[in-house]
Amino acid sequence: MSKIAFFDTRSYDKEAFTKENEKFGYEIDFFDFKLNEKTALTAKGFDAVCVFVNDVVNADVISILKNCGIKIILLRCAGFNNVDLAAAEKAGIEVVRVPAYSPHAVAEHGAALLLSLTRHIPQAYLRTKTVNFNIEGLTGRDLFGLTAGVFGTGKIGQCMADILKGFGMKVICYDPFPNEKWAKEKGFSYVDIDTIFKESDVLSFHCPLTDETYHIVNHDNMKKMKSDAVIINTGRGALIDTKALVHALKHKHIGGAALDVYEEESAFFFKDCSAEIIADDVLARLLTFPNVLITGHQAFLTTTALSNIAEVTLNNFSSFLSGKELVNKVQKK
Repeated sequence: MSKIAFFDTRSYDKEAFTKENEKFGYEIDFFDFKLNEKTALTAKGFDAVCVFVNDVVNADVISILKNCGIKIILLRCAGFNNVDLAAAEKAGIEVVRVPAYSPHAVAEHGAALLLSLTRHIPQAYLRTKTVNFNIEGLTGRDLFGLTAGVFGTGKIGQCMADILKGFGMKVICYDPFPNEKWAKEKGFSYVDIDTIFKESDVLSFHCPLTDETYHIVNHDNMKKMKSDAVIINTGRGALIDTKALVHALKHKHIGGAALDVYEEESAFFFKDCSAEIIADDVLARLLTFPNVLITGHQAFLTTTALSNIAEVTLNNFSSFLSGKELVNKVQKK
């Protein structure tokens, strides 16, 4: 029986994968700890490892996995910036991912963040929980007629663009590989990076983390933005230079930010830190801003998405075992 070592397990992971595995019958050991240099030896005796966004899959880990007999790395996510693809290729270990588990789930969460931020929903909720129905300080802003920038027009970005269009917003886009046919059909237009930062009232990020997009939201680009513009990030944390974001918020260069990801999130996200002192001064500062909304990397977390993730991940493994084409293989460019 083929065996999978499953790292960084949460209850929702175990439930979704156990149900989907009824069709396959693999032996899955669910570990609650992350994959890294210290834990990689636990993969000995398995055929595959299944990892998530905050697992460490660098060259050292891959070397250990190879010595443990691992043949394939199953990413149960779309992003792969945490994997050293060159090292995996050299080790002869395949890497596969789930490219589109539910673009609607992530886009809808981005829209929820936008509405919650611009209409002060968290503050209103906390007030009414204490029977405070004062609405002073909760003045919001119509989205209708404003300009929405969508940075990255893959499946998630396209879903987000549709939602924002539904609000009556003018949609402009940036992507190094523009889908002109889609944009023309929808009435959207592609612009350059300078323009999308300058003209957007709402700028939403849906692109992968690459050398080109690392810290694309930086001091210089935020200085170009409107003083009341807001940033939405459901992509990858390191798209934003967080220290520069704090500076921009502090000096009112932008109007706010709603984040489901954070560039140093692996130390905090997916666990309860409520009884701890936050040693990360940048994150601690972000949490003090009334015009910042942070969720803990939950944009993907819907029953539909979890089911799709489990199905595609286990089908990826099935294709590998049967020698079929790996349609979701990740390769070094």
